[in-house]
Amino acid sequence: MATDYDAPRRDEVDLGEDSLEELKARRVDAQSAVVDVDEAEVAENFELPGADLADEELTVKVLPMQADEFRCSRCFLVHHRSQLAVERNGDLICRECA
Repeated sequence: MATDYDAPRRDEVDLGEDSLEELKARRVDAQSAVVDVDEAEVAENFELPGADLADEELTVKVLPMQADEFRCSRCFLVHHRSQLAVERNGDLICRECA
């Protein structure tokens, strides 16, 4: 829910004195008529000014796993050996997953 930070604040004593009808009326007033927009649809139609990327290909150089790296058996990410937390039954587990 959006918060108006410029609105005057009320202390906890005032909040406890609100009646149920006042709270319901305030909730109805706070609801906006703004329709949610699908972000994916907006992103598809967005074009960079002066850039035609239709013929471009993404090229990424993939390096094999190095000798000082390991693949976590839980998150399947490649980490440096310094991130190794525990080895259980041959399974290597990183610090984030441990």
